[in-house]
Amino acid sequence: MPLPNNLLAPIASIRRPQREARNGHRGAAILLTGLPAAGKSTLAQALHAELFARGLQSVVLDGDGLRVGLNRDLGFSDADRQENIRRASELAALLVENGQIVILAMIAPLAELRDVFARCLGEDYREVWCSASLAVCEQRDPKGHYARARRGELGGFTGVSAPYEPPLHASLVLDTGTQPVEACLDRLLTWLGECSVLPKA
Repeated sequence: MPLPNNLLAPIASIRRPQREARNGHRGAAILLTGLPAAGKSTLAQALHAELFARGLQSVVLDGDGLRVGLNRDLGFSDADRQENIRRASELAALLVENGQIVILAMIAPLAELRDVFARCLGEDYREVWCSASLAVCEQRDPKGHYARARRGELGGFTGVSAPYEPPLHASLVLDTGTQPVEACLDRLLTWLGECSVLPKA
């Protein structure tokens, strides 16, 4: 999108290649998408901890965390969901440009919302589907949201009164419904090495 006439994009004194050389890895954005309670946040934190242990630079952008901070002014209308994703994608792009591995744990329920990430982040974007059935997610229900949605207390809740469109072209599919987090993390780490997001050991 072109900048308004009175704005100029700042010129960074330290460029992305310099930061990536210092970090020892490239910047990238990894979206973990799936139903509520599919295990996105758990896996995101496990990945973050492993990358930290390896001395790599990463940050987690969690959907709930963004909603209580940066995006606390947004609701769950179609327009607000779109804006929620737009802000998250722009923030992720800034962090990637600074050499970070950005781990996004967000429902992003519709293909058109995930396309916002793809357009904003381009070749730096990776999409990982945390695949867990609705039955499994409802059984977990750590926040009690499914139960409230079933009682009609939460409107527009993904999986109950709002749709989730499974990704048709996810870069990686993880069976977070039946596989333990350790197995999913191992597969995710292997794949990130295969696609050159992580440096070779």
